[in-house]
Amino acid sequence: MKTKIGKKAFALIAVLAAAATTISLTSCGSETSSSAKTAVTSAVSAATNDETETSAAAAASKPLAESDIPIKETIENTADGEHAITADGETKIIGNTLVTKTGEADGDEADFYGENAAIFATNQGTLTLSQMVIKTNGTHANAVFSYGEGTTVHITDSYIETSGNCSGGLMTTGGGTMNAENLTIKTSGNSSAAIRSDRGGGTVTVTGGDYSTSGKGSPVIYSTADITVNNATMTSTASQGVVVEGKNSVTLNNVDLTADNNTKNSDKSNYYQAVMIYQSMSGDAAEGLSSFTMNGGKLTNQNGDVFFVNNTATEITLSGASITNNGDGVFLRAAAAGWGNEGSNGGQVTLNAANQTIDGDMIVDDISHLNLYLKSNSSYTGAINSDGQAGEVYVEIEDGSVWTLTGDSYITSLTCGTGAIDLNGHTLYINGEAYTAGTASSGTAIEVTVSSGSSGGMGTPPGGMGTPPDGKGNPPEGNPPAKPGEQNQAN
Repeated sequence: MKTKIGKKAFALIAVLAAAATTISLTSCGSETSSSAKTAVTSAVSAATNDETETSAAAAASKPLAESDIPIKETIENTADGEHAITADGETKIIGNTLVTKTGEADGDEADFYGENAAIFATNQGTLTLSQMVIKTNGTHANAVFSYGEGTTVHITDSYIETSGNCSGGLMTTGGGTMNAENLTIKTSGNSSAAIRSDRGGGTVTVTGGDYSTSGKGSPVIYSTADITVNNATMTSTASQGVVVEGKNSVTLNNVDLTADNNTKNSDKSNYYQAVMIYQSMSGDAAEGLSSFTMNGGKLTNQNGDVFFVNNTATEITLSGASITNNGDGVFLRAAAAGWGNEGSNGGQVTLNAANQTIDGDMIVDDISHLNLYLKSNSSYTGAINSDGQAGEVYVEIEDGSVWTLTGDSYITSLTCGTGAIDLNGHTLYINGEAYTAGTASSGTAIEVTVSSGSSGGMGTPPGGMGTPPDGKGNPPEGNPPAKPGEQNQAN
């Protein structure tokens, strides 16, 4: 294999070679001195190592391509509802395999129980996959599916591409476990999240890799589970970056997320956003407190709001994340939309910021509320409910943190020290009374009311999960739990 040496390396070698030539001409013999040869050899070695390390670093930063994976076997399945690979209560290890899947399936059997998935694990099976290329082209043709408690899928160094509607990259339901590392996942169909879960949820851990979606209603992550992503790049070019439904969670650690939500999957909301947290009431996710956590990394929003919370209670925790809003919306919108019961379907938000910079306004409508905590030298620049008093808002600012107003703001309670508020020429109203600059304040947080009714998620949905399909992809006997149509899903 030839090693490429950069221009800087050649320049260094040339200088040393010239020095070596000078030494040889002034010596008695005609051979170059050993010290000069050693210097040149060391320079070549150092330059080569430098170039090799640079090339390796560049390669490591690139998404894994299909051509990077050596294929030794091909498995194809074209039958409706069937699988190319199944681990049904057994342990399998498969690598260096191209898997292709076509064929169609209906919604519930595919979304809940794995019918028509290219690769399917169930009944406490354990499936270990490495250096795989997985491609699907069919409706409800998920690439890799983990169903049921005790079922575990491990997948590493693999390339996944789905092109049909309702066809996720990684799919986890019924309490299954999915562990993934260094994947490239691309989905282009509608309702086809790269990292996806549905009724019954589970636990999903993703480390490294590149994950992108381009279809309508296809966020990079759609969570009705507990999903953690570490050190990855995520991009959505039509939908939200992340959607959390019901009593479930998403945690991003050192993730680079870019979201451009510019299409609608329903008429239930007029807003676009990077992160949506809601409860659809479809029965796919338990009611309760959801969470979104971002530690470090970058979030870039290209359209609309950064966060939108509707018809649920949630805790958003931000720590040292770089957040940029290139859209024309607000940083946080807690407001009613088309999900839930009118008059009680606002958003209940607790926003914790530690070592965090926040820029942008916040809107809390009259049936929503916000508890905002600025801690550990955080800064917030923006206005809250600048159009006037609406929903309840409590703000607590720890010493060392600061809120700089960019417009008149209306809140209901405040706890802060004397130097925590920079009015910046604006007025802060607390329960209708103007705040006096440079004064301390002591207030009371808003109580968060969390519904505990079960509607799926990590618990058991009404009617139970039913029986999963058999290893051949046959649906369970009887009717699965009812699932409303696509109009109930996130816009």
